[in-house]
Amino acid sequence: MQLSRDGHWGAYILLALAVVYLGTAWAAVPLRKDNNLTDVVQWDNYTLFLHNQRMFLYSGEFHTFRLPVPELWLDIFQKMVAAGLNGASIYIHWGLTNPAPGEFAFDHWRALQPIFDAAKLAGIFIILRPGHRQINAETTAGGLALWSTSLSEGNVRQNTTSWNAAYQPYISQIISAAKPNQVIEGGPVLLLQIDNEYSQTPELNAEYFADIEEQYRANGIVVPLTYNDPGERKQFVNGTGAPDLYGLDFYPNHFNCTNGSRWEPVPTDFHQYHTETDPNRPFYLPEFQGGSHDYWGGPGYERCRERVGPDFEDVFYKNNWASNVKLHSVYMFYGGTNWGGIAYPGAYTSYDYSAAIKETRLLWEKYDEMKRQALFVRSSPSLRKTDWIGDSNSGIPEVSVGGEDAAKMFATYLRNPDTATGFVIVRQLDGNSTADTSFNLTIPTSAGRVTLPQNAPSIQLNGRQSKVILADYPFGTGGHMLFSTASVFFAGSVGSRDVLFLFGDAAQSHEVSLALTGHGTRMRSDRVSYATAATTQTGHTFTTITLHAASGSLGLLTLWDSSTQLILFADSVTAAAFWAPAVRAPAPDTVPGLEAYWQFGTNTTVLVGGPNLVRNATFEDDGHTLALRGDLNVSVPLTVIGPERVGAVKWNGKRVSVRKTGRGVLEGRLEIGTAVEEVKVPKLGGWRFADSLPEIREGYDDSQWVVADHTSTNITIPPAFGDGRVLYGCDYGFCANNILWRGHFNASGSETGANLTINGGTAFAASVWLNGIFLKTVSDLSATGEANAIFAFPPSDIHPGQENVLTVLQDHMGNDEGQNQKSDRGIRGFALVGDGNIANFSTWKVQGNLGGYTGFPDKVRGVLNEGGLFAERSGWHLPGFVTDSSSLVNFTPRELSAGLPDDLAGVGFFTTTVVLDVPAGIDATFSFEFDGGAQHTGEAYRALLFVNGWKFGKRVGNLGPQSRFPVPPGVLDHHGRNTVAVALWALENQAVHPTLELILEGAVEGGVGPITLNNPGWSRRAVV
Repeated sequence: MQLSRDGHWGAYILLALAVVYLGTAWAAVPLRKDNNLTDVVQWDNYTLFLHNQRMFLYSGEFHTFRLPVPELWLDIFQKMVAAGLNGASIYIHWGLTNPAPGEFAFDHWRALQPIFDAAKLAGIFIILRPGHRQINAETTAGGLALWSTSLSEGNVRQNTTSWNAAYQPYISQIISAAKPNQVIEGGPVLLLQIDNEYSQTPELNAEYFADIEEQYRANGIVVPLTYNDPGERKQFVNGTGAPDLYGLDFYPNHFNCTNGSRWEPVPTDFHQYHTETDPNRPFYLPEFQGGSHDYWGGPGYERCRERVGPDFEDVFYKNNWASNVKLHSVYMFYGGTNWGGIAYPGAYTSYDYSAAIKETRLLWEKYDEMKRQALFVRSSPSLRKTDWIGDSNSGIPEVSVGGEDAAKMFATYLRNPDTATGFVIVRQLDGNSTADTSFNLTIPTSAGRVTLPQNAPSIQLNGRQSKVILADYPFGTGGHMLFSTASVFFAGSVGSRDVLFLFGDAAQSHEVSLALTGHGTRMRSDRVSYATAATTQTGHTFTTITLHAASGSLGLLTLWDSSTQLILFADSVTAAAFWAPAVRAPAPDTVPGLEAYWQFGTNTTVLVGGPNLVRNATFEDDGHTLALRGDLNVSVPLTVIGPERVGAVKWNGKRVSVRKTGRGVLEGRLEIGTAVEEVKVPKLGGWRFADSLPEIREGYDDSQWVVADHTSTNITIPPAFGDGRVLYGCDYGFCANNILWRGHFNASGSETGANLTINGGTAFAASVWLNGIFLKTVSDLSATGEANAIFAFPPSDIHPGQENVLTVLQDHMGNDEGQNQKSDRGIRGFALVGDGNIANFSTWKVQGNLGGYTGFPDKVRGVLNEGGLFAERSGWHLPGFVTDSSSLVNFTPRELSAGLPDDLAGVGFFTTTVVLDVPAGIDATFSFEFDGGAQHTGEAYRALLFVNGWKFGKRVGNLGPQSRFPVPPGVLDHHGRNTVAVALWALENQAVHPTLELILEGAVEGGVGPITLNNPGWSRRAVV
């Protein structure tokens, strides 16, 4: 819906013409541009335009492949929209959707249409980022199809015959899915990113970009194509391969969570970089730090939350506003899980990322801060078009900072050239300072230059905090704020009234000057005082309202209540308890297909205070009933601010008792039922055990294994030593998870050991046996992820004149990102050592996941779910596999905490079942926790956690840090029997005693409704 048609704009055109302090009140209209393929999406030097409406894109990253339950995508999208976001940036993982050459798997949780459908239902635009190139994202090979790292010749991501043949069929699949879902068709796809974080040189790189663009354009993708530069590198701004829109990513606090709450410097050069590099297009940040990933042996995500929490958002995101960024996407908004073999070596199973929505899908204070920001952005059309006037470094015309701590402040001034609205963004100069500071500010307004505050002692910043000081801020259809040191949570129209909802810390003083309209009432409290100023030259009489500092929560204060205006104030925590859902209200200028979208489908909203989440709102009974749907975690007071005709409220389909307490204000109480308390958490027990490493036994038949006899490879790093044979897993179809190698040799008796160099990526481990006798385990935590060692042979265990077998079990931690995406995972060097006549390896055999990437049997969970352990190849981890006396395998009762028999190195498989009975209508989140939550116990073991066949956890007992593994509904059956299995790899000949229990992370009454299970069960496999 076009806000330019709202009545207040005409008034503010007159106001802008009258404001003499601007010099030139009416700025030249900037040239609007497009790509000559559609004018539905255009841009100028300020913002995007969609359907002729200027928009501020405020977005967050979400990877659906890290939450393989399509019904829950709507849950995430609704939470993003409820926080005020209007965009979701979505990576598509090439390796998961194109598991083998010519084989595509855009089905089940890999399907694209359910993403688009859920986004459209929630009312959020999609920035589509297909992974036919490096998405990075802490995924194996940066998201490339793993087969391409072995089969394609030369470098990846260049204009070569081999690389083009690898990725172009995949692009065709993306085009087929995306084309009918573009915004020009009423779909959600607004932008499409062609590639990620690359260099424009050499020329083959740029030509590769140009080829991608041509393929998209020639086949019907008309929305703007974009690029994400890794920092201020000026790549693909212009020239060959440059897309429609250039953007850059930035992670100012980096990823070392060991530093806890210490910050890196706040950037101050963004605006200068943009004006020097790309001044004629809007400033776009496709990725700005939304959290931090953690690493093997790291401090854990709780420490990351200290470093990139709500205060980080408050300072750094508003600093981006100060740089005039108008397309802003945080990475991540919801992280999810690196289940199966998704992760790259530097990341473990959890991809929580310390994001605004936790891996468990629960909300925390960081979400609250994002909501306070995003609803302000949504409420502020005048913020969509601003000129950067100056900052503390360059000097700010007509703006000055004074007071006790003026020298400690950093300010930036933005101004809308049409409405004269001013935005002064202030933070501490030292971003690391946690000191409480105070200052005053002189700013230009339509009433002349004004020093703020006028009646309160000062403006305060408590440590790491930013404030946006406003001048001549319009709201609703005719509201006018002269200035405010309080923050805006919501501004707009609710029913027939202009509503302004302000907030700020209760322990600080705040001041706002408004043109109050209508005959209304003021609040009577010693916390609030009112002062009326003379009528200005614009004809407005402004009342300055001062809120005095005090301890404790303020709750919700009504500062002014009339038939035309409602002015509210709350402390920051109380404000975050409110929601402003878009209410579908078709109008003549509603864009077809975008009925659920704020600004383009509706500008109708209500304010709802109390619930844990409001997912959507609709009017029923000809507008007399407000029907709300959402989540409730406790019983809470309910406050509804809506049109005056609304007299009744429904919550999740049930009528709520409410009473009218003011114009358009209803109050009641939402009572949570007993069902949340009835969620039972059963104990895990009754484990059954079987050996899962028969490959080390003498006489094991590996005749059906793949012979590893290649003498050349396309993988970048060549073998270190050997006899010319290449022992890289992916060259034989095994590109992920555990891989087994068996080297055969006829011993002379002079062999004393084997010299092996094994590469598995950061934090890998490999164990080696000779003729069933354990020799040693090696590992490496470095970025190289490689270990060289002599594996000494016990003299009594070598068999002269006979065939001997060296068995290697290695952990493949994923391919690297960046320069080494063609990672050399496997045995990089091999040789027998000894004195005299030493044998050579006659044959090497290799086995990974059953069928490799061309013939893996589980087409639902996909190519990265299973590895090469015997239990996985046999399907023991799948629901329905029988472990009782009728089983073909000798399973025996044994508790997981007992570890492996005889305390020997090896791999054992433990399985049990657990029944859940979560009441209907409850959205519960469960995790499986090892070792009582200890980050690491020192015990040398690795464990793979399977839940109903899905590999949803990798635990490293002597490294950590992850011990708790969330599993979403849909993978976990909340209403039936679940198969839980653990593959336990003891790394040494010593006892290990892991424990595992089920944990309830949280439960709410609500959710998105029934969740479909897609957990195919066991069927007999031809195991090799």
